[in-house]
Amino acid sequence: MIVNLLFAWRYFRSKKTTQAINIIAWISVTAIAVGTASLIIILSVTNGFEALVKSLYGDFYASVKVVPAKRKTLLVNKHQLHQLQALKNIQAFDFVVEEKALLTGSTQTIVTVKGVGNRYNLVNHIEQYIQRGSFDLGSLENPTIVMGAGIENAVGANIGRNIEPLTLYFPNKNASFNSVDGLHSYNVSSSGSFVIQQEFDNKYVFTNIPFLQYMLNLAANEYSAIEFRTTQDEEQRVKKSLQKIFGTSVKVLTRYEQNPSLYAVMRTEKWVIYAILSLILVVAAFNMVGALTMLVLEKQKDIAVLKAMGANEQRIRNIFLLEGLLLAGIGTGAGFLMGAIICFLQNQFHLLKLGGSTFIIDYYPVKSLASDYQLVLATVIAIASCAAWFTAKKASKQLYALR
Repeated sequence: MIVNLLFAWRYFRSKKTTQAINIIAWISVTAIAVGTASLIIILSVTNGFEALVKSLYGDFYASVKVVPAKRKTLLVNKHQLHQLQALKNIQAFDFVVEEKALLTGSTQTIVTVKGVGNRYNLVNHIEQYIQRGSFDLGSLENPTIVMGAGIENAVGANIGRNIEPLTLYFPNKNASFNSVDGLHSYNVSSSGSFVIQQEFDNKYVFTNIPFLQYMLNLAANEYSAIEFRTTQDEEQRVKKSLQKIFGTSVKVLTRYEQNPSLYAVMRTEKWVIYAILSLILVVAAFNMVGALTMLVLEKQKDIAVLKAMGANEQRIRNIFLLEGLLLAGIGTGAGFLMGAIICFLQNQFHLLKLGGSTFIIDYYPVKSLASDYQLVLATVIAIASCAAWFTAKKASKQLYALR
């Protein structure tokens, strides 16, 4: 193996009679380096966006969520409450009531109102995204709302000094079909607005849970869901514990199960991008085949001498196979170095900016993972091995004579 590698290294370094062989060899190395660096950079950018989206969803959605399996609400008795408070694998939990409503100001829009308790800031990190005002939900007698920036613009609200009064209209579940009392309404004031992303900013309004229970005619222990914050390692353990407490009357959802389509799309996008960019390496492999083929023609006398000295076909094949892997190895190393430097510079100095001014960040985020480097290395080795194998096998089968 070492002898074969020494031959391959000597052939790579040796001066060729035809300068084009050196040029083609370095072109193949450069192509592999560019393809490798492209894969590393694009996969790192994909990881960066994925991490950003997960952090936004992680701050808005709970780590684990308990929702009714069939009904719209669930009842929590004192025994179940004590069991929840005794759970050791959770950081915090809070009860939630959620319902659609009509919010009117200078204009009107449909919103999802989320009533939460005093501990909700420990479960959800939405408070850090408050753009104006504060996360003040008021009380049962004097309710206030915190709304997304999209809703604030839609109804013409002005945080802290409303020109038009804001009114929430809720369905009255106790009203008969022909009743004129089909809606409950209540005047509220706005205390703050948040900016996370459009999906949340255009949909959600927060208020205190007693007020929402009162408006929906719910019992004091009746909720739409229970949200928990825990570490990612503890999610499955907490899920099993909660399922034991509530039984089959509820569904317990982890963060990924609350948004299965989102995470599936992100994973699919990464693999599609990887497959497309791998074609660059396939093209580079064709250059490498050309370089190896010309090298075989260049070294016909050397091959004949080696065979005359007793070298078998396997040794000749291995020498040129290692030659191909050597070209790929140099290109891959250069590509790794280039990709790592570019990712580092982007992380430190934010060289490449995002267009527009409506994003949470104004630059392309990057996040390099060791698994991506391993994946790219395995891809290059596989493609280079296949490309070099056919040329090496052909070189070992041909008959050469000294003249």
